[in-house]
Amino acid sequence: MGFICPVVSVSQQQEHKPVLLSEVIEYLRCTPGKLFVDGTVGGGGHARAILEKTAPDGRLIGIDWDEEALVKARFNLQSYEERLVLVRENFAFIGSVLARLHIQEVDGILLDLGLSSFQVDEAERGFSFGLAGPLDMRMDTRQKRNAAHLVNTLGEDELAEIIWNFGEERWHRRIARHIVRARNEEAIETTDRLARVVCKAIPASKRSRQRHPATRTFQALRLAVNRELDHLQTFLQGALDWLKPGGRLAIISFHSLEDRLVKQTFVQWARSCRCPPRSPICQCEGRPLVRLVNKKPVVPGKLEIKTNPRARSGRLRVVEKQKLHEQEEQKKVSQKKDSA
Repeated sequence: MGFICPVVSVSQQQEHKPVLLSEVIEYLRCTPGKLFVDGTVGGGGHARAILEKTAPDGRLIGIDWDEEALVKARFNLQSYEERLVLVRENFAFIGSVLARLHIQEVDGILLDLGLSSFQVDEAERGFSFGLAGPLDMRMDTRQKRNAAHLVNTLGEDELAEIIWNFGEERWHRRIARHIVRARNEEAIETTDRLARVVCKAIPASKRSRQRHPATRTFQALRLAVNRELDHLQTFLQGALDWLKPGGRLAIISFHSLEDRLVKQTFVQWARSCRCPPRSPICQCEGRPLVRLVNKKPVVPGKLEIKTNPRARSGRLRVVEKQKLHEQEEQKKVSQKKDSA
């Protein structure tokens, strides 16, 4: 009997639950009067908890590039509207968002790099291989290129490279070959058809019992469509500039590629010298930019995983920005004022 790709029923769909919620609040040190940025506000789960903990005068800037997410966040957080600003933008451009709002520094920044349940569970968004829908996968529907465009226009080698680089799928070449063969018969326009093509490409004896055969391929296409690793890299290049000395940056990632990038960047920031190995003179002033708040990632406990299975792969890493000498800090503030 061939492998049957399951379809999720309405009863199986889950209400979105923020991952590692209590840990995020603890590590960000959410107290009254502070200003935070939630760069992936989604439906507002983490944002609500931050606003509650920072009452009565704490503020939050919520950023998301998914219009539907902002609609949900605005509804869910309407009782906090006096202390909340929502902006439709990619978190990679946090600097331009804060500059437009005439904000120079914040007390903490949060990124939750996972998909919200409402994104996964809505078939028309095209993120899930378990729901029949258009092959879309765009976070920002303003962009033209979607997953169907990649699947039906890229060459076999390009598809294989995407599936390997972003999905770390060992069967990437076979999957790419089957995709090209299938689209030559008829364009692949739906999630369920792509899932069946991928299932057929992987030998039955090699399929995982714990993971759907199309998981890595769908992940790879989503990352490629939305350029998620590029945006994360851009964010990391400038995020510390917008944190107050002593402020904290918390990032929750859900797969190895994102977590590896976050870990490597945090470790680099925490080094006393970040100059190239063969540099004859230290040009980084011989001091770390951050302190690693948790050297190992914080992961969900058994109870959270039981109540929210989608949390199981979450990894939380947190750093605290080191305090600068007074003269250095004044120089940075004046530079921001000039640029604004």
